[in-house]
Amino acid sequence: MSDAPPPRILSIAGSDSSGGAGIQADIKTITMLGGYAMTALTAITAQNTRGVQGVEALPPHFVLDQVASCLSDIGADAIKIGMLGSPETARLLAERLDTFAGPIVFDPVMVATSGSVLADDETIAGFAALMDIATIVTPNKPELEILAGRGPLADDGMFDAAHALAERHGVQVLAKGGHGGDETQVVDRIASPSGKFASFAHTRLDTRHTHGTGCTLSAALATLLGHRQPLTHAIRIARAFTYAAIENAPGFGDGSGPLGHQAVRNRGERDQQPRS
Repeated sequence: MSDAPPPRILSIAGSDSSGGAGIQADIKTITMLGGYAMTALTAITAQNTRGVQGVEALPPHFVLDQVASCLSDIGADAIKIGMLGSPETARLLAERLDTFAGPIVFDPVMVATSGSVLADDETIAGFAALMDIATIVTPNKPELEILAGRGPLADDGMFDAAHALAERHGVQVLAKGGHGGDETQVVDRIASPSGKFASFAHTRLDTRHTHGTGCTLSAALATLLGHRQPLTHAIRIARAFTYAAIENAPGFGDGSGPLGHQAVRNRGERDQQPRS
């Protein structure tokens, strides 16, 4: 076990009362991967595996107060941004974090796994400023279609859309393939502003227990970047962690169930050790 202190990871996201997604999934992921989790809540939701029953956005300036409390004292080695709650929160965060020196992972949450809308059109329009300051953005296929303005995308069009978004905002874009049309495998694709591409694939799991997969992947990626892992290696480990958590889902709930983060502790301890 390394004597080095854990990387400090600040998650800025909404709360999921059922524990499967949002801040709760982020805390579990960061902890399992050897990080120190801090949080700034943007919204409180009443939700479970069946859907979202209610959302209360927190005042934007109070979100910023939470961020300031963390950064001014403990500091952060990486930041993950998820559900925002309001366009004003997006704008203020972009202004506040413009000078942050570490990696920023932005998961542009629009719709919950259950299908409930978590960001209105005005808030989505505010995503542009955050993409401008982020290190990497992690949209799923429907989110990429909206952000890139490409309409319905075939799987083979995702690289081009991801590159257009990457070039526009000067950010790495990891286009997640969970909503793709391939019934046997999931292919995630990353595009850089310069036009470099890479893809990552794994067998598609036949399961309804996928609540919080996007939150888990982005939090894992932020933690691994906080460990100073190279980006491509961080993506591979984050994907492996998320896959293992899906495989070990406890089977809770009647709908889209939560992942089994606690079951991949050993994988996290083994894989997260930073490279020299």
